[in-house]
Amino acid sequence: MTKLYGCIEAGGTKFVLGIVDEERRIRARGRIETRAPADTIGEALAWFEAASAEHGPLAAIGIASFGPLDLDPASATWGHITRTAKPGWSGADIAGPFARAFGCPVAIDTDVNGAALAESLWGAARGADVAVYITVGTGIGGGLVVAGMPVHGVGHPEMGHASPPRHPDDHDFAGICPFHGACLEGLASGPAIAARWGASLSELPADHPGHAIIAFYLAHLTATLTAIAAPHRIVMGGGVLGTPGLLDRVREQARLLGGGYFADRGENVIVAPDLGNDAGLLGAFALARSVDL
Repeated sequence: MTKLYGCIEAGGTKFVLGIVDEERRIRARGRIETRAPADTIGEALAWFEAASAEHGPLAAIGIASFGPLDLDPASATWGHITRTAKPGWSGADIAGPFARAFGCPVAIDTDVNGAALAESLWGAARGADVAVYITVGTGIGGGLVVAGMPVHGVGHPEMGHASPPRHPDDHDFAGICPFHGACLEGLASGPAIAARWGASLSELPADHPGHAIIAFYLAHLTATLTAIAAPHRIVMGGGVLGTPGLLDRVREQARLLGGGYFADRGENVIVAPDLGNDAGLLGAFALARSVDL
């Protein structure tokens, strides 16, 4: 009998739900809007109950979630959101309700660690021993995979909350992060772009200075990652990266920031995702599979 896995990409805007079989085929897919925790999780539970009744029992459940998350297995609040800017979600238990409802193993990690894992297994970073996935959208986050394992330490990486130098034409904008103000997320996320210029990056004219400013900040992140972790691949996704020409601008800025010091592998390092909109869901599948012992 083919094993089935419950997969959840839990985002700040939407939850993407799926039933995925052991051959990586998505048997069922659903989407619900992210509202209050009780409403959102309750609707997700109901969806899985109906889907598993139709397709079969779940061997394990994987959750790739927005954070920050408590990922310490010894912690009483493992699987909970910690302190987040998402109203009403600080302290919310993400993993527990699914474990109690379905009685199967549950794995949870950040959405970006999940996407990094999926892209390193099946996507644009396949075969890379050290791989990073960066998403730039409503927020900015990054996941790091080394030798097939997402990296954790005291917590999980929070790449979007690193503090870059200010672009010389961007000193008047305070940044929108409620915790750090002018961190990467506060300066270069979709809401930061809209707060500064009243439109998304893709809506700005091609000669608007915003394109160079955002590329500058994202290139500083890639240059820092190169200096610290020397990744074989840096996969960059999310809605903001859909802006025509932005990825090429980031590559060129990163090359200039490197100053000829780092090995110049150009387009082979900073790449677009291969898995598209399925990266998060397939990351959740990879997590679920890891606890199906």
